[in-house]
Amino acid sequence: MTDDTTNAGPGGGGPGRKKLPRLFRKVPCTRITDEQVEEILHEVIEETPYALFVNGRHMMTAMMTPADLEDFVTGFLFTEQVIKDPEEIESIRVEKNRISVITTNLFRVVGPKKTILSGCGGSTSYIDSEKLPNIRSDFSVGSGCIADLIKQTLTSELHQLTGGIHVVALAGAEGIITVSEDIGRHNALDRVIGYGLRNGIDFSRTFIIVSGRVSSEMARKCLIANIPIIASRGATTTLALEVAVKNGLTIVGFVRGSKMNVYTHTKRIKITGRQGS
Repeated sequence: MTDDTTNAGPGGGGPGRKKLPRLFRKVPCTRITDEQVEEILHEVIEETPYALFVNGRHMMTAMMTPADLEDFVTGFLFTEQVIKDPEEIESIRVEKNRISVITTNLFRVVGPKKTILSGCGGSTSYIDSEKLPNIRSDFSVGSGCIADLIKQTLTSELHQLTGGIHVVALAGAEGIITVSEDIGRHNALDRVIGYGLRNGIDFSRTFIIVSGRVSSEMARKCLIANIPIIASRGATTTLALEVAVKNGLTIVGFVRGSKMNVYTHTKRIKITGRQGS
């Protein structure tokens, strides 16, 4: 039997805010520590399937954390190039595990339906960098700022409780703009991009902070949104770097304290100290 106590998660529950769905639940387990055994309740992150229908056609089913669905849908449709502007979305309707979207172009082809698992991002198996846009931005950021915001972003209560989420932030010269937590880092990236679109953010003056690996799909989404920099506490991949080199994206990996690896287009990263260091 699980403990179904509702948890609004980070950012939930304030005045004027609608109550967020539960982001985790407590489940029974047996904890073994050396030779000691005890029965406990442990927090486990929610993984919820959502079927997305665009103009009546099933586009995909995503496994994700049940929060900020309008932002996710807006960002996903944009990075999948179904829409070019959030104003092309006429309505988003959420009914249990079904999300129905109507766009201004009712005959837009959305491609074959697919399932996005919590560890995956889309169905792209081959990325043609020649068909992707180049970054159009002269934005730069200090290495100290990246280090400080990585530390700030990854201090997540939900992650500390469950150990089961990725954290992605959209940041600018003045600091963090918005943060998303999800079982899938691609979902979280779509969600912060959707937030930016719905709030008129100029992506060319922003950068992405992510807790997990920077994959080629993460790089592709940044290129589509014209976000010039992505920085991670973790690793990247060779294909992500190839795409980044050709299309003008700066990838920073292994941000740990004041150390980091800048792999591509290094001129966007200014060498500065951390605040208070």
